[in-house]
Amino acid sequence: MLPFNRAVKNPVFQLQEPVTVVIPAFNEEAGIGPQILAVRRALEAVGMVFEIIVVDDGSADGTAQEALQGGARVLRHLSNRGYGASIKSAILAASHEIIVIIDADGTYPADEIPNLVNQLHDADMAVGARAGKQVHIPWVRRPAKWVLGWVAERIAGRRIPDLNSGLRTFRRSCAVQYFPILSDRFSFTTTITLAYLADDYRVVYQPIDYHKRIGKSKIVPRHFMDFLALVLRSAMLFQPLRVFVPLGIFSGALGFLKVAFDIASVFPRTHKMGWSLLFEPVLSTSAILLLLVALQLLLIGMVADGVIRRIARHGARIVPSAAIVEESLEQQVAVRR
Repeated sequence: MLPFNRAVKNPVFQLQEPVTVVIPAFNEEAGIGPQILAVRRALEAVGMVFEIIVVDDGSADGTAQEALQGGARVLRHLSNRGYGASIKSAILAASHEIIVIIDADGTYPADEIPNLVNQLHDADMAVGARAGKQVHIPWVRRPAKWVLGWVAERIAGRRIPDLNSGLRTFRRSCAVQYFPILSDRFSFTTTITLAYLADDYRVVYQPIDYHKRIGKSKIVPRHFMDFLALVLRSAMLFQPLRVFVPLGIFSGALGFLKVAFDIASVFPRTHKMGWSLLFEPVLSTSAILLLLVALQLLLIGMVADGVIRRIARHGARIVPSAAIVEESLEQQVAVRR
């Protein structure tokens, strides 16, 4: 079974709920105006009720002015706080339950938004997977993207067509519970994807095109290691057994191989001289350490999994901290002034 949902051409808007479209922007003066216009046209064409929130994340150009002229509601960060922080601010300020996020650089097709929103009638998150006929992802970024996707799929135990797509829709009430663990940087989308999958929320994917961006990319090579560390940290938070068990088995296998090697090294000498293995030191320090490490990894994994299951059984949920909510409200007041 393919991991994609079938696209619906010229969709009839099924969910009669208003939508908040979130566009995080940092120095996107050239692209923000056309993107707002594209979003507006796509949603008006199917009769959707919506608002557009642009978060100006400390831009040094005219991003905020262009967004205001385009008719968007604008929130401003006085300094550059990051892609994830911008999305969080907009979600907290949103007037509607259904949230759509899309980049400001024109890479994601706005006319796919109605298709994605329609998926929420039987899904918890709908993601635009960059697997359409026209996908312009720079070749230099594709190996890193493949590695991250492969690691994430091994951890999640399922196919993930696009781990960090910047076009997706979900419900506000579901997303805010993960705010304390969602990154303020580019890995926001990676974390929320893994969080939904780990908690068995239904995530569906819709193949979309991916256009060449307007302006300069904000992603730098060091973000790859940040993404990889984030994927592993999310795995230990949501599915610790998927991390600790393979590591424990690997360490244990090395330990038993070292034991076999040690015995094979000692046996010819003891056999020739008539000694017994019982009276000859056989196991090396490295073999013992590898076996102990394997045991510790397995025990840590089981304890961590037990703690997570206990928290889930007692209904403990992650909620946004008061500091995040208060800070977002202060930003809105500052903008209105």
